[in-house]
Amino acid sequence: MGNYFQTVVDLDATQADSGALADSGLDWLVREGIVRAERTDCVLGAPWGHPPGPSWARAVDQEDWEPSGGLSIETDRTVFHCGQGDPRFAVCPHCAGRADFHTDRLEEIEGAWEPFGEAIGDWSDTGNAAVTCPRCRRPGDLTAWAWSDGYFAFGYLGFEFWDWPDFSPGFLDGLSRALGGHRTVLVAGKL
Repeated sequence: MGNYFQTVVDLDATQADSGALADSGLDWLVREGIVRAERTDCVLGAPWGHPPGPSWARAVDQEDWEPSGGLSIETDRTVFHCGQGDPRFAVCPHCAGRADFHTDRLEEIEGAWEPFGEAIGDWSDTGNAAVTCPRCRRPGDLTAWAWSDGYFAFGYLGFEFWDWPDFSPGFLDGLSRALGGHRTVLVAGKL
């Protein structure tokens, strides 16, 4: 079966302010009753997390099933990803051209992934990386590339919810406002 997760990633958080922003986001989530302040054993891969609060349904699109997991907050440089599978392509931040990793028949395109894989490793190690677009030949900041199915996001702050129904746009907007109006993206997947 597996476990599903949804991670709201703050794209504007820096290493220096991720802790304070995590506190602001958590304070808002607790005040809204979406999660509880206390921490329990409720998240996969982490010793403690925040369980759903009494008003968890205010965060989701469908209320017909209750979340079975909780919230963990990541405040370090992290490559957030969808878990299973691979991205099909990335989109250049300069020319909007696609860098395809697979053919239409889902066969791997030899050598297409390597520059991106190396850049992801570099960003994970240093916080900086660029990839040269195979179409326009311009280097683009790795964090500015768009990924098929929102597969990757790169940042210093992520709110990872385990086994919750899909979030509503209003909830995502509210959390962004609680983070000072920062740009956020949702990375969702399954392990």
